[in-house]
Amino acid sequence: MKLDRRTVLTGATAALAAPILSALPVQPARADARRQALVDSSLDAARKILEGKDYPDAPRYMEGARGVLIVPELVQGGLIFGLAGGRGTLMARSAPRDWSPPAFYAMGSGSFGLQIGAKVSEVVFIIKTEKGLKAILDHRFKFGAQAGVALAIVGIGVEGATTAAVGADIIAFASSLGLFAGASLEGSYLDPDNDWNALYYGSGADTRAIVLDRRFTNPGAEPIRQFMAKW
Repeated sequence: MKLDRRTVLTGATAALAAPILSALPVQPARADARRQALVDSSLDAARKILEGKDYPDAPRYMEGARGVLIVPELVQGGLIFGLAGGRGTLMARSAPRDWSPPAFYAMGSGSFGLQIGAKVSEVVFIIKTEKGLKAILDHRFKFGAQAGVALAIVGIGVEGATTAAVGADIIAFASSLGLFAGASLEGSYLDPDNDWNALYYGSGADTRAIVLDRRFTNPGAEPIRQFMAKW
């Protein structure tokens, strides 16, 4: 079979372009309102805690941080048996002012004790160390159970918090003291939500591919990335 010159050139061009195209970030198949709403809410919570007058120490702890996990609505409530849960976004920093797109996480826990009514908190976890980031990325993360990973709580009315945060791997800021007065974060868990990742970024998107490899992107994530670029 005789191939003309144009056919040969077209095949060669495609072969050369394939590895280049495969290395480019994958664009999402479609806009996704529910996932976008969580990204937007994460941005609002980050602004409130990282720039709010009630949390003057938060920007200082962002210096050199390896990542942030933002839970814009952590709900805890009920009588006798309290359940806590929410969804959040994880971002990692590879260089100064260079933050990854957000990957989706689910957070939950169960705690016994008298709790009247529901409490809703905005929580920003500042991940200070590589060890802390790796623990969250490697598997289901459980506060208080991960060996060698220290959590500190800093917020309004938490005495001695600044001292306790020295050397901590993860530092939590919350907008509601009720979260910590009614039940601590001990026993709470974090799970990557790769179903949500795939819906927002496209098929094959998982946490590592988003926050470490930077293989996926979504235009809707640019506002929160630009905000985080302040640090």
